[in-house]
Amino acid sequence: MAFVITEPCLGTCDTSCVESCPVDCIHGPLPVDEVKDLQAAGDTEALANIQMFIDPDVCIDCGCCVPECPVEAIFEEDDVPGKWSNFIKLNADFFA
Repeated sequence: MAFVITEPCLGTCDTSCVESCPVDCIHGPLPVDEVKDLQAAGDTEALANIQMFIDPDVCIDCGCCVPECPVEAIFEEDDVPGKWSNFIKLNADFFA
């Protein structure tokens, strides 16, 4: 079972989780350096619908990413709150 990044990541797109991952399974639609540049520039509009995703086929379920997330957006797949259950499919589909 993999971990899933949910709604609170949208617009925040903090990349601390990426840096903590020992198997490089966390990616987004933009390169991490570009996300960091947008954050540094305060470009909240460009980040509004951007989030990171965890590749369920690569994730080793170590949980290193969970405490790194400043908005508590990362859950084990079975523990994703019902209101964000659609993010399980979004995460998987990102890597399909």
